[in-house]
Amino acid sequence: MNVMHLASPKAAATETAARPLLIDGKFVPALSGRTFASHNPATGRLVAHVCEGDAEDIDLAVAAARKAFEGPWSRFTPFERQACILRFSELVDQNFEELAMTDVLDMGVPITVSRSRRQRVLGLLRFYAGACTAIRGATTPDSLPGEMFTYTLKEPVGVVGAITPWNGPVVHTMWKIGPVLATGCTMVLKPAEDAPLTAIRLGELLLEAGVPPGVVNVVPGFGHTAGAALAAHGDVDKISFTGSESVGRKIIDASQGNMKRLTLELGGKSPDVVFADCDFKAAVQGAAMGVFANSGQSCTAGTRLLVERSIFGEFVDAVSDFAKTLKVGDGLDPDTQIGPLINRKQLDRVTGYIDLGEREGARTVSGGRRLTEGAYGDGFFVEPTVLAGVTNDMKVARDEIFGPVVCAIPFDTFEEATTIANATSFGLGSGVWTQSLATAHRMAKAIRAGTVWVNTYGGLDPAVPFGGYKTSGIGRECGLEQMEEYLETKAVIMKFA
Repeated sequence: MNVMHLASPKAAATETAARPLLIDGKFVPALSGRTFASHNPATGRLVAHVCEGDAEDIDLAVAAARKAFEGPWSRFTPFERQACILRFSELVDQNFEELAMTDVLDMGVPITVSRSRRQRVLGLLRFYAGACTAIRGATTPDSLPGEMFTYTLKEPVGVVGAITPWNGPVVHTMWKIGPVLATGCTMVLKPAEDAPLTAIRLGELLLEAGVPPGVVNVVPGFGHTAGAALAAHGDVDKISFTGSESVGRKIIDASQGNMKRLTLELGGKSPDVVFADCDFKAAVQGAAMGVFANSGQSCTAGTRLLVERSIFGEFVDAVSDFAKTLKVGDGLDPDTQIGPLINRKQLDRVTGYIDLGEREGARTVSGGRRLTEGAYGDGFFVEPTVLAGVTNDMKVARDEIFGPVVCAIPFDTFEEATTIANATSFGLGSGVWTQSLATAHRMAKAIRAGTVWVNTYGGLDPAVPFGGYKTSGIGRECGLEQMEEYLETKAVIMKFA
């Protein structure tokens, strides 16, 4: 495969042309003429130049989305929308190797991991295809005087502004596209500037699938320009954002102008609670990969490892030994298990937190270094790192680091484990490792988080809602609950006598 052609829409006539914006079914340059570069974080090499959209381009894209919403797309029946999604699903399946490789080059995920996401991506699209025909209102009992008939209608909320993160481009883009197509909304998508290429290619496949022009528009650009303009735009009815808590707060403020509907999937500092009666070997591997997978660049990562004191030392040593076996390297190497961090800013953040943890009194059991020798020299690689001697009031235990760093904390009782687990401003994911059914159910009820994994960690089902408590967000992705986030409920009260 010639990687120079990855995510290159037909409008890009040469290999050196900047990847364009998609507005109203056409691939176009940014009005400003500006571009920005996308680099492979494993090697520092240029992957592509990308047109840099800003507020003016957002205006055009929103206008196109509004025109499509009020025009031909509004006349598509649920079955016709379903057919579009199924055709799109077939095209994604046919082109998945290219999409997987694009994610590898754009954000560094190992190719074996990227390829393994095929089932999840196709499962999401097929779920959304089914959801098209599951949208329905209801009739209500006659409680008003006279001969009355009352019922409700479910209608699309309108134009959706979607802002995706860089840590899983193909999956996160599907989370935004799927419910828009299923409910009959339209969208302006602003992909993360650190990994925009997959979204551009998916835009081309949507057009090929028969989705009308303007239904999905893709405007790469920076958060403080294109993202901010989208969040504040007066003709956008809803924002769906996945990213950091700090940016989520800015979006809440920006949305107040026209009281936009919001779905915010934000950060996490998830507790992974290991009891002494666990399946030790399974818990070691599960807890380790619950944080080290995707180089720790996951909002659900189990970064606070809470271990019952009677097995604490043995368990932490076993996780450290397991971490040392993980191959860190370029995502193009099929043996790589842990890829690079996305950019230098993230590298400095992660290594800065490791240094801070040691100053706070934590002890580095394993890892803790940036890798710079040989092939690592031009990339942003950090060893999987285990910190012990951590207390829950340390910054490394409170702040989302977003890197391959786990903080091990001992506990003595069920009550203490619950207290530590919930002593955080976040509430996205959590894990429990135990062979006691009673303990599993008690912890699942006690932990204040949107997802509790028991004797496993990180798996998501398209039919199961995903989202957070507290500052981890508003609303849900996946499941029929996600469909409600994109629908308005209209009441009809009719007197017929």
